[in-house]
Amino acid sequence: MNGKVALVTGASSGIGLATAERLVGAGFTVYGTSRRGAAAAKAAFEMLALDVTSDASVEAVVGDVLRRAGRIDLLVNNAGFGVGLAGDEESSVAQAQAIFDTNFFGTVRMTRAVVPHMRRQGAGRILNMGSGLGIAPMPYMAIYSASKHALEGYSESLDHELRTRGVRVVVIEPYVTKTPFDANLLEPDAKIDAYEATRAALNKRYLEVVAAGDAPEAVAAVVLKAATAARPKLRYPVGRVSTLQLLRRFAPWLVDAGIRKDLRLDARIAASSGVKP
Repeated sequence: MNGKVALVTGASSGIGLATAERLVGAGFTVYGTSRRGAAAAKAAFEMLALDVTSDASVEAVVGDVLRRAGRIDLLVNNAGFGVGLAGDEESSVAQAQAIFDTNFFGTVRMTRAVVPHMRRQGAGRILNMGSGLGIAPMPYMAIYSASKHALEGYSESLDHELRTRGVRVVVIEPYVTKTPFDANLLEPDAKIDAYEATRAALNKRYLEVVAAGDAPEAVAAVVLKAATAARPKLRYPVGRVSTLQLLRRFAPWLVDAGIRKDLRLDARIAASSGVKP
């Protein structure tokens, strides 16, 4: 991959950092981004300041990389955030829009800024960081899950558009990953007392699930595989997502029952409301 240029958003920590380092090790010239930009002096790649919710910021960074490197061969859309577990009505519409503006429209902005250059090159690859929650529901994370579902549909449609022009679009689908993402979730901005007990119990359970999740390096290894495959697949599941995909397709009732059982949703709702599950 010597001579190949990669641009990785959200590269200051977690999956983004592990991905950027993995790509450097494979010979890519890597430019990482974050809202703050600056990285440690000994970083193996250069960090640039980027706000994916700003058209001007996106255009400026893509233009900067093109001036420096002359090309972009790989775009990894990794930047994203979510809200802590809460009922859907506990997040305002403004907060829901903010999640979509980063997780979905941030990817759209970056993709639209890079595609013209890849199209003129006749080659390029765009890797969008999806999630197991993009193929299955997650109660009490409805808006985040919706943003990842939207990313799945967008990526698949765009891959059909660009495939004959030498550009491929791929979705990476991690299951649960041990990253600072989970420690920096926003608090819902319209909390309701009726959800308080359920919210507290589910957050405790979620922390247990995250603690047993995949390391960021495991996701980065799959990213490298997708970035370098001669004939890339549309989707690259990580960890238990492969099993989840099969169950979702052939036994969706098991997925439904499994989610409720694992999170003890029926029991929690019965305890807080007095209604039998």
